[in-house]
Amino acid sequence: MMKIGKQTQPRTAISTSDADSITVRGHDLCRDLVGKMSFTAYFHLLLTGKSASTAQIAVLDACLVAIAEHGLVPSVVASRMTLAAAPDAMQGAVAAGLLGCGSVILGASQDAGRLLLEVEARMASQADPVPAVRSVLREWHAARRAIPGYGHPLHKEGDPRVLRLFEVATEHGTGQRYIALARTIENEIEGVTGKALKLNVSAAIPAVLLGAEFPSEALRGVPLLARTAGLIAHLVEEVSDPIGFSLAHHATRDVG
Repeated sequence: MMKIGKQTQPRTAISTSDADSITVRGHDLCRDLVGKMSFTAYFHLLLTGKSASTAQIAVLDACLVAIAEHGLVPSVVASRMTLAAAPDAMQGAVAAGLLGCGSVILGASQDAGRLLLEVEARMASQADPVPAVRSVLREWHAARRAIPGYGHPLHKEGDPRVLRLFEVATEHGTGQRYIALARTIENEIEGVTGKALKLNVSAAIPAVLLGAEFPSEALRGVPLLARTAGLIAHLVEEVSDPIGFSLAHHATRDVG
């Protein structure tokens, strides 16, 4: 018997195939997509089932480029050390890097998107965002929740990627609403938390993507997809110029 709320037959609207063809989101993969669509546009199609506009592709592509690489960050260190210990398992090394991505590293974009959407919902029909921003910030601060997407251990005076992503969104005419909200939060955050925290890329990404009508539930996937490319680059370098065991040695040396 069929259970309420349960499908008896597994289904997906993303793709199907037969002996002669592969169909993705209603398009013939080989005839319509391969060699005709960029990977960024294809990613958008896979997620939404809709072809992206030129502006949406430009903004998404800019976010992917901005977050793919940032040196020997924890995800990269974990990945390179894993490959050093298991050189035959690149997939395990990539997975090790991605498993270390959460609310502090890369996952902050999803949380920053939730913050922006919460402020927007609190505004209701108000034109001035400041009361809603202050209200949400006070609640998050009182609950000891970190304000995601603000502050950076290196870029104390401002993350240079933020301005460039905002410029790309402006150049291509995508929505500016969430950029304005992100900037208002930056202006008000010191008055609530006592710290003058600057926007970082984790807040800029949802600000520009939400303005380009990107699905909020997929925000975390953008940094993960981008960082996968960066991890693969580091792993290829690890093969030719290994530092994985050196990283482990430095960690052991510094303990105690």
